[in-house]
Amino acid sequence: MTDGFAEPGAPVHRLPHAEDYVTGAVHSLGAHRVTAEEIVSFARSYDPQPYHLDAQAGAASFFGGLVASGWHTGAIWMGLYVRAMLEGAKVEGSPGLESLRWHAPVRPGDVLHGRCEVGEIVPNPFRKDLVTVKKLGSLLREGETKPVMTLVLLARMLRRPASTDPTR
Repeated sequence: MTDGFAEPGAPVHRLPHAEDYVTGAVHSLGAHRVTAEEIVSFARSYDPQPYHLDAQAGAASFFGGLVASGWHTGAIWMGLYVRAMLEGAKVEGSPGLESLRWHAPVRPGDVLHGRCEVGEIVPNPFRKDLVTVKKLGSLLREGETKPVMTLVLLARMLRRPASTDPTR
């Protein structure tokens, strides 16, 4: 791993257009090893709560040790997702998340594996060239089956241009 993220050669899914997505398909996003340094660095900038900033404060808290911010955990998933699925993709942003849940604390040394399942694919009622793809994301700690985080992301994707798609 480089900077905690999977080396080049990690899963890359070439899904440039909306038509390339298949409902129910599950994509591996690769893995990320969490370090104490990155937990503290992220917390200093974005979520400066004691149990994210200091191991002793974390030990005295409900968590019993230093833990990553949930927002940091979400950023880890996003980094894996972008690297694995969005290279060359015709993405037109996102209207947001339908849900985001943190199920378990993330600690230094955890290796998190990202997944993305394709959910519902909804055509845009105003633009024929645009669809919204619902993506069910999760992070699982290595060796465990229950996710530490789940989310439902709505992604706007362009359809293949009519001139190159015989079905349009």
